[in-house]
Amino acid sequence: MLIDTDEVPEFQNLERELPVIRDDRKVSGYIRMEQKKGLIGIYEKANPNTVWEDHCPWEAENELFDADYDRVMPWLEESLNRMPIFAELGITRDVHGAISHPPDGNPLVGPAPGVRNYWCCCGTQIGIGWGPGLTRELARWMVHGAANISMRDYDPRRFGSYATKEWQVVKAREDYCLRHEIPFPHFNRLAGRQIKPSPLHEMLKAKGAVHEEVYGFERPRWFARDGVVQQDHYSFRRTAVDDMVATEVKAVRESVGIMDVTAFTKIEVAGPDAYALLDRLTANRMPQKVGSITLTHMLNRAGRIELETTIVRMAEDRFYLVCAAFFEQRLLDHLETHRDGADATVTALSSTWGALSLNGPRSRDVLGACTDAALDNASFRWLSAQEITVAGQKVWALRVSYAGELGWELHMPYAAMVDVYSALWTAGQAYGITDYGSFAMNAMRMEKGFKGAGELTNEVTLAEADVLRFARTDKDYLGRDKTLNSEMAWVCAYLEIEPDGEIDGHGGEAILLDGEVVGSTASVAYGPTVGKILAFAYLKPQAADPGTALEVVIHGASRKARVLGEPAYDPQSLLPRTEATLEPAQ
Repeated sequence: MLIDTDEVPEFQNLERELPVIRDDRKVSGYIRMEQKKGLIGIYEKANPNTVWEDHCPWEAENELFDADYDRVMPWLEESLNRMPIFAELGITRDVHGAISHPPDGNPLVGPAPGVRNYWCCCGTQIGIGWGPGLTRELARWMVHGAANISMRDYDPRRFGSYATKEWQVVKAREDYCLRHEIPFPHFNRLAGRQIKPSPLHEMLKAKGAVHEEVYGFERPRWFARDGVVQQDHYSFRRTAVDDMVATEVKAVRESVGIMDVTAFTKIEVAGPDAYALLDRLTANRMPQKVGSITLTHMLNRAGRIELETTIVRMAEDRFYLVCAAFFEQRLLDHLETHRDGADATVTALSSTWGALSLNGPRSRDVLGACTDAALDNASFRWLSAQEITVAGQKVWALRVSYAGELGWELHMPYAAMVDVYSALWTAGQAYGITDYGSFAMNAMRMEKGFKGAGELTNEVTLAEADVLRFARTDKDYLGRDKTLNSEMAWVCAYLEIEPDGEIDGHGGEAILLDGEVVGSTASVAYGPTVGKILAFAYLKPQAADPGTALEVVIHGASRKARVLGEPAYDPQSLLPRTEATLEPAQ
């Protein structure tokens, strides 16, 4: 609700416009000059009203509603405490209108989920601020197959079938109440949660897990220990959470850790044409033998990256695809759009299959105590998969590791999750097994120099993302010529940044070479194993050579940085291939 006051006597002779006052805590809005009048904008932090929950009437244009002063009175009173010169003035106008509030606050701009040739451009809260840029990128997306900026946060397909009307209203109310909250890093929106909880959700919560929502799933971020309160700790500086994350990373690096990764997208593609369909949509060589695994990328027709996925060949005509949770609908749409009559069935398993990640030098010992399957390198090679029995349950074991350690991902029906987790946890007691979450997973992938979703976006080609090693030149695939022959405007580089012990950076920081801006960070995390701040950054090619000295501006201060030519941790990637030993438990 906006309120204009009478003309303010103190404003009459001012020759400049006063700065806007924003009070997020008490006013829940802003106060500013409106020519010679005062203007108060309030987004109440409690009990917001809703209209048009089913749809906005087509005939509605500049619709305004009667003022509701009772609803905003606590915040209106605080605004007058902030600006006492308004207190004795009259109100000349009130503006009480409807504003779109999508579930996460961002517009819906891009392809409609599950529908061909239907595009969305709606849900915009700030039309003047967002409208010109987003509609330009939508036009580029429609005409050329990709926008020039990352549209992941605006893509309507970021929501799944869990986003019912009732849930949308709950989240819209929450977003309205958060409109004037400080946008801390990793801010956790708590309304409308536990839509698709893992079978382990309550068990892990009781063990100290602080969860986050990913595509409707609940995923553990970190685990509260040593008296640290089990809740989100918000700051732009380091908090007690960083100590918890360091503990989890140390456990994985030195012994063994386990994580619930049920939130991964899990898709099965099966049928006579399954191989051919996937082969013409993936840049890397398809897995040739049953049980083999390939990491690959799917591109759009502009040669930009749609998504990264792991493909497991489960049978001659059956493939299992795993990728980030929020890519599920994008992957389903991509397969359907480019099916071209292929005789293949695409089945989403994400809501019926769960997964666990077991990592660390003692992971083979722990898994071996729960299965009769041979786990040595000769019997179960790196980057291979087998169906094995764990704790009496059939699971697909994938020998992969996002942590960069010896490890397995175990994929299974929901009904098996509790038994398998409990058995591994019991077997792991001899080795000090530790639960870990996504924050530790991210720190470890940064130490290993593994690119993630923040780097692999629709803005870049395979060459610009520096992942051409995962592309074959001897096969044809969607976007091949564009991704191989486009000029490189930038390139993804791996950096170490001077730490200060308080602020690590959060992504989006400017990078300087000889005082000139040459790029910005994509992902930033402190690597507790190596004691360095690590980052991926998109830089002008001349600034991306290993050894190049740079500066990164973090919270207004320049830090020394250097381009790395290899991972900060285990640069030869020997640890994931560790052979079986007969070391006893500690």
